[in-house]
Amino acid sequence: MEDKKYWIWLSRLQGIGPIKIKQLLEIYKIPKKIWELKKEELLKIKGIGEKIANQILNEKYRNNLEQYIEYMEKYHIGIITILEEDYPEKLKNIYDSPIVLYYKGNKKLINSNKMIAIVGCRNCSIYGEEVSKKFAHDLAKEGICVISGLAKGIDSRAHLGALKEKGKTIAVLGSGLDRIYPSENIKLYNEIVKNGGLILSEYVIGTNANRMNFPARNRIISGLSDGVLVIEAKEKSGTLITVDFALEQGKEVYVVPR
Repeated sequence: MEDKKYWIWLSRLQGIGPIKIKQLLEIYKIPKKIWELKKEELLKIKGIGEKIANQILNEKYRNNLEQYIEYMEKYHIGIITILEEDYPEKLKNIYDSPIVLYYKGNKKLINSNKMIAIVGCRNCSIYGEEVSKKFAHDLAKEGICVISGLAKGIDSRAHLGALKEKGKTIAVLGSGLDRIYPSENIKLYNEIVKNGGLILSEYVIGTNANRMNFPARNRIISGLSDGVLVIEAKEKSGTLITVDFALEQGKEVYVVPR
């Protein structure tokens, strides 16, 4: 894990998105070289101003990295970087690919041949719950991996439907893997891992669920999938943000009629 500490550091940086970090990686190839840069060197890079340079050099993001590694090893949390062979090709092809993916569970699922995302609102109807569970069950039965976001409502039912069939399912979080949201889904989180599923996040451990994180999380859900199935969605919702990402990424979008 020693070389991964620099990746953990990169994922801790605030106010610097994956596009800017990828720009730096294109120049310096590995994060350790970015770590070693001086301020005058950073300021010579196009698009790196005083504010971003100060964030990169901020000591608070460089402290306690060994504690992160110890925690991850203790609780079996792994990390995949964008430079590794097993980083999913589908995500490499999206505009703002996550630099790292933290994972817990069956890492092999991340490169499943067939993946469908099931998304919908948290406060769904009984009909929506039943349909989500049934579609997930039937997809899992056909060997298709079901992806969702571990949220209340449609997401939870999708994961449960796949698990019922003893199928494959991936939950993508908008928080660190140690900060399960909502807390009522801790049991479902553990069931997914126990039954050969996978939990993913681009957020370093210790990151709380934040409403700004969920739209970013949704690009990963759609990015990994071969298609997105919408069960129920409100007019202004995270579900429709996922649909927008899917369309931008050239994915098929399916909608269940009421």
